[in-house]
Amino acid sequence: MTDLKSKNIIVTGASGGIGNSIIRKLNQAGANILASGTRIEKLEELKEKYGNIKILKFDISQSDKIEEFVENATQELGGNLDCIVNNAGITKDNLAIRMSLDEWKKVIEINLTSTFLMSKSAIKKMLKNKSGKIVNITSVVGHTGNLGQANYTASKAGIVAMSKSLAIEYAKKNININCISPGFIKTAMTDKLDDKFKEAIISTIPSARLGEPDDIANAVLFLCSNQSSYINGETLHVNGGMYMA
Repeated sequence: MTDLKSKNIIVTGASGGIGNSIIRKLNQAGANILASGTRIEKLEELKEKYGNIKILKFDISQSDKIEEFVENATQELGGNLDCIVNNAGITKDNLAIRMSLDEWKKVIEINLTSTFLMSKSAIKKMLKNKSGKIVNITSVVGHTGNLGQANYTASKAGIVAMSKSLAIEYAKKNININCISPGFIKTAMTDKLDDKFKEAIISTIPSARLGEPDDIANAVLFLCSNQSSYINGETLHVNGGMYMA
């Protein structure tokens, strides 16, 4: 098992299906975790399940409070930050000609701008430690495009390019910045899909199945560990072969 004992890790978007799996895997590996999200009841459920984790409610759309959040979260973890997993994000789907400027801006601001600001604040902490890891969760549609998701795909593609730039800037400081790009994963969101639509999606996946949240969590575990120390500026595609970079 990957050993993350003594590693201080912040996870955003911890209250969702993938977030839950990430918390469980990191906890099993012995990490010291600060779980964050917008739903306090879900965070409290995580706290009850994994009594040794810390929780902190925060909405990453509050861009002017992100640096304060990272400071508070780091203090909760004991004053040092080894890794941050930027998993939080939203969708506001619509065809392009119907998409409002507000729908465009909100998705870009939360998914891309806030991920940049979270990464920026984390880097400041990591520079003091002379090491660190940032894992940004993107999406397969950020590479392929998708109907009705011009805003979402742009935000996820932007995260990939941004992460590459940050990786170049801070590689010499021993800070690794990588992305994970999930395909279609079994979550509450995909459970609501029409069976015919779900079958159509699966028909495009060589592995002939939807992914499990643990598939993403396992990738997070790897990129947070010392086993990935020579991987920087990369995107790990976890999609069953749906998209091959």
